[in-house]
Amino acid sequence: MALGFKDLLERADASVASFTSNEAHERLNNPDYIFVDIRDPRELEREGFITGARHAPRGMLEFWIDPESPYHKPYFAEDKTFVFYCASGWRSLLATQVAQEMGLNCASLRGGFSEWKKAGFPVSERS
Repeated sequence: MALGFKDLLERADASVASFTSNEAHERLNNPDYIFVDIRDPRELEREGFITGARHAPRGMLEFWIDPESPYHKPYFAEDKTFVFYCASGWRSLLATQVAQEMGLNCASLRGGFSEWKKAGFPVSERS
């Protein structure tokens, strides 16, 4: 039987680290961490983003991570811990699993940007 999205989320959740908004906020200004927003650009325009986060659209993530790709982004080659997030945490959970399989040290933001905003943590507007 084929796996559904809930099955995929459960597998990813069992295999990657996750931070609550409070735990992530404690790491926000730590230079050993890079926050990566994987949401669609329209979501960033509408909702804002975590202050200081990089943007890597989910559809380009694997290409941006792989140093052999013509689309590689050098910050993904840094020896850092990458904290991936989306709106609710589902896409970023799957993205974190893939990034981990590709060799990155990473974690997912549990509850995503929605929980971050609810907690009242810093948000920037896209200019």
